[in-house]
This record gives sequence, C-alpha cells and structure tokens, in this order.
Amino acid sequence: MAGKGNAGKTKKKWSKGKVQDKANNAVFFNAETLAKLEKEVPTYKLITPSVLVDRMRINGSLARRALRELETRGSIRLVSAHNAQLIYTRAPAPVTAEVEA
Repeated sequence: MAGKGNAGKTKKKWSKGKVQDKANNAVFFNAETLAKLEKEVPTYKLITPSVLVDRMRINGSLARRALRELETRGSIRLVSAHNAQLIYTRAPAPVTAEVEA
C-alpha cells in the first residue's frame, strides 16, 4: 500500500516565472530628447538619475551626465550626493533686488 498517496492526482506543473520586458532606453541624445531635457527637467521638484531614466527613456550613464551638465549651467541644484544616488532639485528663481533711490 505504500506509494498510493498520489494515485489519482496529477503531477504539479511549476510555472516558468515572470519575464520582465527589456527596457529599450536610448544611449545617445537626439535633438528631441535634448530639447525636452533642457525644457522640462529644471521644472521637476525631485530630480534623480532614476527619474530621468523612467521619464525620458535614456540609460543611467546618460542621465548622470545630463544632470552634471544642468548643474554646471545652474538650471538645477544638488541636494544630496550619497554614494551612487544623486538628488537634485530645481534651482531657485533668481531674485531681482529693486533698489529705491
């Protein structure tokens, strides 16, 4: 009688697991993406390489280079640089001081 435990049952079929779609992110800037970067990114409140990769469909190294470039221009401001995670925010609007004579 030993071995009759699975007599009427079928063998369990294991799933192959979920397959994640490959991200087809750009590795070079084209004119359209560059214009979008210069126009939209300085208006974001939170700017990280991950945000750029997600919203602009560019790869991570391109996102880091773009953020460095925008920071040198003064369009965005570095908040924190901890290890590999860089956090930027929009640069404060330049204050124009009116002097009354």
